[in-house]
Amino acid sequence: MTYLFTSESVSEGHPDKVADQISDAILDEFLRQDPKSKVACETFCTAGLVIVGGEVRSEDAYVDIHKVVRRTLARIGYTKAEYGFDASSCGIISTIHEQSADIHRGVVREDPEEQGAGDQGMMFGYACRDTEDYMPLPLFLSHRMLEILSDIRHNEPSLMPYLRPDAKSQFTIEYDAQTHTPVRVHTIVLSTQHDEFADDDTMHERIEKDVRDIVIARLKASLPWRTAALFDEGYTLHVNPTGKFVIGGPVGDTGLTGRKIIVDSYGGRGANGGGAFSGKDSSKVDRSGAYATRYIAKNLVAAGVADEVLIQVAYAIGVARPVSICVDTYGTSHVGCGDAEIAEKIGRLFDLRPAAIVRKFGLTNPIFEPTAAYGHFGRKPYVKDGLQFFPWELLDSVDMLKKEFGIKG
Repeated sequence: MTYLFTSESVSEGHPDKVADQISDAILDEFLRQDPKSKVACETFCTAGLVIVGGEVRSEDAYVDIHKVVRRTLARIGYTKAEYGFDASSCGIISTIHEQSADIHRGVVREDPEEQGAGDQGMMFGYACRDTEDYMPLPLFLSHRMLEILSDIRHNEPSLMPYLRPDAKSQFTIEYDAQTHTPVRVHTIVLSTQHDEFADDDTMHERIEKDVRDIVIARLKASLPWRTAALFDEGYTLHVNPTGKFVIGGPVGDTGLTGRKIIVDSYGGRGANGGGAFSGKDSSKVDRSGAYATRYIAKNLVAAGVADEVLIQVAYAIGVARPVSICVDTYGTSHVGCGDAEIAEKIGRLFDLRPAAIVRKFGLTNPIFEPTAAYGHFGRKPYVKDGLQFFPWELLDSVDMLKKEFGIKG
């Protein structure tokens, strides 16, 4: 027996992702000037207009909001008047005000190590063996397909000269019901915004052919051979199923920060705490707690503790230590202890106070804008300009965990 599971992704030109990237670009600019900045920034995009709101507390940072917004939109590719949304001419309204003193008093403490959580809530971290980066395969492929499409649009426009910034992808994977391992790619959906064509039928045929011959071919070529082979059993492909996708971006739909939290996390696998990431500094455990739990889950799977791990932590606002830690290995544990004991060990081995998470991952650095498109997890960590990006994806606790759980090799 087999079963199907589906995940989706959206491109950097999707209106919700435009909003996320603006919010994180503003956050990064505050942190660049003042690493102690406290930021909770929300963005709303619609035809010809961007509205930025939220709460900020900073000693000396001054951020030109209009400049950051226009720079972000231009980088994404909204640079033509015919798109109906242009970086150089759209209206921008900023209603950012100072962070609430009631929130601030719970976060900032005399002892910096006892910094309280910036909000209550629960956060989840997840990892599995579907891919080399320990991510669910449907989401991984959905992200990767759109990254390839974006690379073509930005760097090889002559290949698909009609591409516009907005796009969505979706992969359905067939899994073995006993082993829960991928069997084949079942269905692919890609909707990509494009220029107007003289003939709609000719346009549709060309785009579908280019998607098969260029985008999917590059996707397969970028994969390990075992994963690439999952395409060989035949799959259903839907390209621009409505037949036309000219009107897109904030003109086709409004965009709002935090509306793609499933795309940002695990594509519906595992669980999601409900809190958005983008636009929030790391005192907000919605973000830092989610990064910490992903790091622990990934290192547990990489160490061989289990084949699949879901970790939940929960916090109370103003309280440094989590109020609970929960682990679910879905019956895939390879060590001689139950999930409750694994959770107890996690609480002892990893310091999950917000200040400790911030220090370990360098979360006062301006490293967040790249997270705002194509997922916060499953990304390759890298160093640029002396800053470590995606540090929660490092596997530097594997040896420690092997020793703790008595795993050889």
